[in-house]
Amino acid sequence: MISTVALFWALCVVCLINMARYFSSLRALLVVLRGCDPLLYQYVDGGGFFTSHGQPSKQVRLVRYIWKRLYLDHHDEEFIRRCERVRGQFVLTSSLCAMVMISLVGLAIWH
Repeated sequence: MISTVALFWALCVVCLINMARYFSSLRALLVVLRGCDPLLYQYVDGGGFFTSHGQPSKQVRLVRYIWKRLYLDHHDEEFIRRCERVRGQFVLTSSLCAMVMISLVGLAIWH
């Protein structure tokens, strides 16, 4: 029989791997954004996005831009594809994180 704790840790590892994929895709999206739309790149604080002095309000702008699918009107096809990928990975990672939290509560109750 498979241990519930082992399943929980496996779910945590899968969640961490998907978070790394999400951040990597987001970084690649910012590189493409810098080349195809410098004004939007500055608007979302592309240069300081992954730094300690990044501005959260500008970072939320990029999340909102992707979540509301405002990128569909953009002129660059590669940028649109990358936004779709980042959006899909965000949904997947959010779902996995929710599953980890639910599993943690379940483990706390179970054991």
